[in-house]
Amino acid sequence: MTTPLDITLLQAHISSLASLLRTDRGVEAAGYLYFGVSRIESDPWEECPRLRLVSHRVQEIEPSDKIGASGLHVTWSTRGFMRMLSAAKASGLIPGIVHTHPGSRAFFSPQDDSNEAELARTAGIKGTAGLVSLVFGGDGSVCGRLWLPDGSFKVARSVQSVGGRFRRWLSGIDPCTSSDHLDRQARLFGSQFNPTIRSLKVAVVGCGGTGSAVAMLLARLGVGQLLLIDKDFVELTNLNRVHGARRTDAENRIAKVEMLKREIEAAGLGVQVIIHKGWVNDESIRDGIKSCDFVFGCTDDHSGRITLNRLSYFYGIPVIDVGLRMMPWKSNGGHDINGRVTTLCPGHPCLLCGGIVSGKRAAEESLERSDPQEFEKQKLEAYVVEGGDPAPAVVSFTTEMACVAVNEMIAAITGFQGAEGMVPTRYRRFHVRDERFLAVTKVGSCQVCSVSTNWGLADVDPFLDLIR
Repeated sequence: MTTPLDITLLQAHISSLASLLRTDRGVEAAGYLYFGVSRIESDPWEECPRLRLVSHRVQEIEPSDKIGASGLHVTWSTRGFMRMLSAAKASGLIPGIVHTHPGSRAFFSPQDDSNEAELARTAGIKGTAGLVSLVFGGDGSVCGRLWLPDGSFKVARSVQSVGGRFRRWLSGIDPCTSSDHLDRQARLFGSQFNPTIRSLKVAVVGCGGTGSAVAMLLARLGVGQLLLIDKDFVELTNLNRVHGARRTDAENRIAKVEMLKREIEAAGLGVQVIIHKGWVNDESIRDGIKSCDFVFGCTDDHSGRITLNRLSYFYGIPVIDVGLRMMPWKSNGGHDINGRVTTLCPGHPCLLCGGIVSGKRAAEESLERSDPQEFEKQKLEAYVVEGGDPAPAVVSFTTEMACVAVNEMIAAITGFQGAEGMVPTRYRRFHVRDERFLAVTKVGSCQVCSVSTNWGLADVDPFLDLIR
């Protein structure tokens, strides 16, 4: 079986390419790209290997290397190309070329086939793992392929742009197996909305009050493949907010992910549900997370959030993180009820810059899991923070924030709330009837979101460059 290929282009890189490739005369233009490699040994839904390439850096073709261009072709010297190949090999990246077809849709012409075969042969001699080729059509379409060292090539079944907006171009595949029940939303967002939604692979990390609602909403929305991650079982105190949970689930200690899988499959909506009873940091679920197009973080686990925070920037996978804080005011009998949705992608501030996660607390959680005795010892010595009483939780508030989170994904796909797509940080204060869009800024020294060195880098050792 041929390993499927997908290509992710970070929105920031597409913007850079747009300025480099823009011409006033309707002639073709070209540029270079470097790609990080995400090797998925076994996609949990397809049960086969997958290859995903993620744009890491854009490079302009030097003016002195440009030879000529017309509405049908573009040529340039191979001097800069050879330097680009050497740089890609030294960095463990895959080199790429991109050119435009300003007067048509994106496609590979016979001339492209001939020219690229020679360039790919040169790349193979230089020892690179391949050569990516992208075509940008004048109608906004994009197509891509990867030339392999043996001279063959594989066409990307999808090319997607990731940032505040999410756009996907599918190559000859129809992800809609049965979507007649989704007609009403197509009437709002158009005929391409349902095929895009159906093609998505989405993870929900944390399947409690918020996560269970998110999972149910995604299934109703028509997402084709869901990955549910949670290590906990249904408990009696969950029944006030965990969607789908029954008293018998609590009595029989049914895992939350098993309960949700049962309920979603019982609805008969054609959703493929994969579950993982464990932590998002578990190595065994790494392929599943890397296979996803969106991830919803619905956990109060700092260690897991740090993993998802880095995942978004390394792999170009949008992460939508949800948080809730509910507290009674003992002084005057009032309440402090706050909900937050933060969207993570290259270009947006990360959870560390927003002060949402703590590296110290994440380290404590990792210690608690790996060495419980040492954790208890350090807790007694006041080196770790001891947890307090269980936090309050009310189903209407957790469900409302789940809706806000899912609507951010819809905004990314449709742009219904503006051209920028997802809002970086949305803060809802229920008790004062107020919603704010916090102007969280990137910390200049942040190596996750402020510096693009790791953006699109994909597979590195150790995973996400995290030392555990």
